[in-house]
Amino acid sequence: MELTGTLSNELAHYLDLNTRQIQLTASNMANIDTPGYRAVGMDFEAEMRQAMRSIEKGEAAGAPRVKREDGLIVRPDGNDVSMDRESLNLAEAQLRFKTGVALLKEQFSGMMNAIHADAK
Repeated sequence: MELTGTLSNELAHYLDLNTRQIQLTASNMANIDTPGYRAVGMDFEAEMRQAMRSIEKGEAAGAPRVKREDGLIVRPDGNDVSMDRESLNLAEAQLRFKTGVALLKEQFSGMMNAIHADAK
């Protein structure tokens, strides 16, 4: 009997994508003073849609596509990292992560209630 289903797999990948977004943001922040460094990121929504399609087909979801962020203001040293932008990205990823954990917790709580239903 399998305890996890499609929703659990989707939530797990949702949390993995959030973790990757946080890693990319942290890397950008760490390189704010590195001459020539260009900010990188990913399109979270597009990556999540792709992961859901893969999971629905029974395939393994691939690694997210990381790309250099376009349209940012480049400073004279060639660096384009903005602490304001990265802070906003981090806050959004943290909110998404908290939401994913709450949903996963609720799903497993429902399973535990079903398991213990006969004991009541």
